[in-house]
Amino acid sequence: MTIATKMQQTIASAESVCASLKQFSLDTDDKQAKQMYNQLAQTMDNCVMTLKSRFNYMQQQEPQYRQS
Repeated sequence: MTIATKMQQTIASAESVCASLKQFSLDTDDKQAKQMYNQLAQTMDNCVMTLKSRFNYMQQQEPQYRQS
């Protein structure tokens, strides 16, 4: 498995976690839990953006990471 594939899988996993957290927030009536899930989802959104940025940088700088 290549680094590019691992990065893509990591990004997909992080996006899945983020979606789950958002769904948990929608599914609860507990205001504290809703706030916690929303904060965690925002943190995961930031992680996803950081990972995507790094992946794009890798593709620009390292020819072996470019997708065909």
